[in-house]
Amino acid sequence: MPQPFHLAIPVKELSETRVFYRDVLGFKEGRSSDHWVDLDFFGHQLVLHLSESASENVSNPVDGKDVPVPHFGVVLEWQQWHDFRDLCIAKNIDFVIEPYIRFAGQVGEQATMFFLDPSGNALEFKAFRDPSQLFAS
Repeated sequence: MPQPFHLAIPVKELSETRVFYRDVLGFKEGRSSDHWVDLDFFGHQLVLHLSESASENVSNPVDGKDVPVPHFGVVLEWQQWHDFRDLCIAKNIDFVIEPYIRFAGQVGEQATMFFLDPSGNALEFKAFRDPSQLFAS
């Protein structure tokens, strides 16, 4: 794996959002305080920071869907994505874009899904059928 990334995001309510990432999605919690929480986000460092700032609801069309912008996530292995999709379905995640295969049969074919955390941050989880096509044009 390449070096892990570090991403800090604003959350409106720390305890509810912490429970969502830790208990619903299953991400291990690391260090924390009354104002922030570190999480192991598939080997990357995601930090939830308590903030008053609200996320803006903007989207761009991609493959006939309204993709939320901004969003973040991680590229998983093909089977790992399917396993995580099944966990999200079992946990009754309310999807913004239901899990599906984007660009089927084309360069860059990928499995993808979008949902919001309790603070309104948009997340995308994806996997490429052929990982070498991550940056293919």
